[in-house]
Amino acid sequence: MSIDIRRAKLQDAAAVAEVHDHAWRNAYRGILPGVDLERMVERRGPQWWQRAIRRKIHLLVLEVDRQIVGYATLGPSRMRSLPHKGEIYEIYLRPEYQGIGLGRRLFQAARSLLDDMRFKGLAVRALKANDTAVGFYRRLGGNALLETGERIGDSVLPVVVFGWDLR
Repeated sequence: MSIDIRRAKLQDAAAVAEVHDHAWRNAYRGILPGVDLERMVERRGPQWWQRAIRRKIHLLVLEVDRQIVGYATLGPSRMRSLPHKGEIYEIYLRPEYQGIGLGRRLFQAARSLLDDMRFKGLAVRALKANDTAVGFYRRLGGNALLETGERIGDSVLPVVVFGWDLR
């Protein structure tokens, strides 16, 4: 079995959209209101990902036997008040590929790319109610830096911000 992590190409857009669809429905069902979850999933179709790739966002894909099963987006931190200058915006795997170490590999590749980009410190945001994500970041050594909120639809949901120092 081959496992590869690489930068996304334009032709990867449909596969990334499919991973997004499966991962988000699995991660957020029961946390986000159903209508809001459906809207968020539907707006991130292949065309959305094609535009993102054309804009040169930092998008890594994780392939298992040449099939895209995960992705991560990253770049400068959107949380200007933190000393952590890099951020992993998203990291998702298809549900059937979770829990076997692939998420850790994708996280480390994203962290390494941020280090190569000379961002000092790394931050990640996770919905507090997403026990899987919160546990994942804690197991990776993330320190809970602060709690904030994120508006999704008509709700403001609690968010935990985790931080790591880059090497």
